[in-house]
Amino acid sequence: MQRTAALLFIASGREGHYLPSSWAFSSVPSSSITDTSHHPWHIRHHPHHHRTALSSLPEEVVEDYDANEDGVSLPLLFIEQPTVPSSIQSSHPSSGIPRSLESSIERVKQQALSDSTDGSNNNALHKLIVEAGIQWRNKRNQQHDDIGTISYASMERVPGCIATVHLKTTLVPTSTDQFIDGDNTPSDYRVVIDGAADAMLSGGLVALLSDVLSGGVDVNGSIANQVTAADILELQPEVLTTAMDLQTILSRGRNDGMASMVRVVQRQIRSLLEPVTSGDPGVSEVLDATISNKMDISKDTTRKPTVAMLLSGGVDSSVAMHLLLRQNYNVTAFYLRIWLEDELSHLGECPWEDDLQVCQSVCEHAGNVSLETVSLGKEYRERVVQYTIEEAQRGRTPNPDIMCNSRVKFGCFLEYIEESGMDFDYVASGHYAQLKDDDDTSAISQKRLFRAPDPVKDQSYFLCALTQKQLSKVIFPIGEYQKSEVRELATQFQLPNRNRPDSQGLCFLGKVRFDDFLASYLGDRPGDVVDALNGDVIGRHNGLWYHTVGQRKGIGKVMFPLATAKGPWYVVAKDQERDIVYVSNRYDEDDFAQARSEFEVEDVRWLAGEAPMNAHHEKSWHEVRLDMKIRHGPRVVQGTLMLKDDGSVGNIRLDQKDGGLAPGQYVVFYQPDTLECLGAAVISEKHWASFLQRYDEIVATKTEA
Repeated sequence: MQRTAALLFIASGREGHYLPSSWAFSSVPSSSITDTSHHPWHIRHHPHHHRTALSSLPEEVVEDYDANEDGVSLPLLFIEQPTVPSSIQSSHPSSGIPRSLESSIERVKQQALSDSTDGSNNNALHKLIVEAGIQWRNKRNQQHDDIGTISYASMERVPGCIATVHLKTTLVPTSTDQFIDGDNTPSDYRVVIDGAADAMLSGGLVALLSDVLSGGVDVNGSIANQVTAADILELQPEVLTTAMDLQTILSRGRNDGMASMVRVVQRQIRSLLEPVTSGDPGVSEVLDATISNKMDISKDTTRKPTVAMLLSGGVDSSVAMHLLLRQNYNVTAFYLRIWLEDELSHLGECPWEDDLQVCQSVCEHAGNVSLETVSLGKEYRERVVQYTIEEAQRGRTPNPDIMCNSRVKFGCFLEYIEESGMDFDYVASGHYAQLKDDDDTSAISQKRLFRAPDPVKDQSYFLCALTQKQLSKVIFPIGEYQKSEVRELATQFQLPNRNRPDSQGLCFLGKVRFDDFLASYLGDRPGDVVDALNGDVIGRHNGLWYHTVGQRKGIGKVMFPLATAKGPWYVVAKDQERDIVYVSNRYDEDDFAQARSEFEVEDVRWLAGEAPMNAHHEKSWHEVRLDMKIRHGPRVVQGTLMLKDDGSVGNIRLDQKDGGLAPGQYVVFYQPDTLECLGAAVISEKHWASFLQRYDEIVATKTEA
């Protein structure tokens, strides 16, 4: 009986990160794997290089080996690629690119990128790259059904990528007669790449890289381009995107990331080709060794307090990290990637690539502080973006920043580090706010939130929805500082980003206008613009969600010219059922005094878990005097809160008129004279009910006249 063997080398890094993404890629033509169903099999493991070699694998072994729940996995081996001619040659040989790779690159360009012959059309090329990744994902899902669940916990994370990318390299002998011996050379093996990425564009780049390095297949199912491990080791990582005509259409971060992927593959190849110095362990030993290769959080024997530092690339969080280091904390920095790349890429440049590069520079400057990138785009979409869209669609005014803090930064990120087994004592951020322990020793220990001394930068408004569980894990290192003092510290610390301007706008939009964001999800829904005092139609708007109560800027663009001349006009209310925006040029007069100072609130919540003692007595509610913020900023107003029913709703009466009370908007409560944040509530639609009723009466009177 003729004996043949398919010899595979599998390399991976030691980091075992959980990947919530479904982006995974693999490439090897099925014709390169010989039928081995009648041959014995064995596993060889190199304990010093964390590698496994498998030979003569029957189908039942593949099933058993892949199904193990402890993280042991095999790459997908039987994914075929579209047929392309094998005769395609490079028309422009590139320096640092071996001839076989030039041919493979040309094949991939014509196969995956040929629909965009004009390299100036960046959006079209981006789309083709994403589509290439989608095709690979679909093939992966198809093979998933045939082979079983594939675990990527043993892949190596690629450093220097703006997205989260993991790779695993497999070496396949160019001849099925080869076995392991001490004379193996790189030219004896081809390379197969498994990969996973948490962003669609990065996923497409992983797919293209894997296709180039594998050599692809021709019309007969044979290898199209004979690319060997030796060819890949000769490849200069920095020139690959240039050779693929992608350098100018990719950002600097993407170009650097592609080069980092090549370096990781080259390092894994070298590791796999080192001579095996140990014997053959049993199957159970291999499984145990594979499990032990998963990420292990190091234990600091000196037991410094451990902190997960949320680093954004801005001056505030960078100074906060340096303060923690000087206070002898054991700091690990985390960059949360929540930019909605796939949904919003057509609206502007991706803002977080520069942010991540700044974070890397700040961490290097601080003594090579460990920096991890955590992709929470999916969670942000579900917990914040969906809320924002739903509130806007109802005509309400959402506050994504409050939701981002409670649901993402101190919500699902805390869940992430707990589920990942990371043992951090605290999570820190660059927020301007103060936390103090409850000084009432007779009560259960609680955290109390206070405004920052800098009234302009104070961010307690955005932290009003945090729970006691969240507050107990949080520290704000710069909460006691003025913004000017933080800038001075940045200069004193010689931070690389010390002159970087403060960011503006919503954290997930970057430079994208909020109206453009809403338009991309909700489109337009035109309706009338009506004078609130006489019922006259004086304009046409494109959608209720583009306007908010108290708005003056921009409202003139949707009004008829004759009406515009009678301004300034202010938005005073919105009617969701009739798609009407009500405006008035007498907003400061007594007609709107009550609508601007009295309103209903819902979803009342208190940081301490219950209302202040002076708000109730013997099962009845009492008016309580409070300082309040209707929006983020230095302005604090005074008024009274009267809770009703079960205490989750109430009525507020302000001492002075406010600029714009919009349903959905948060009102944050503070203890007068102490700066302590007590809780918050949301302005209810009931605030509009009395006004709309009055408007109907005005229209009825006008009709009768």
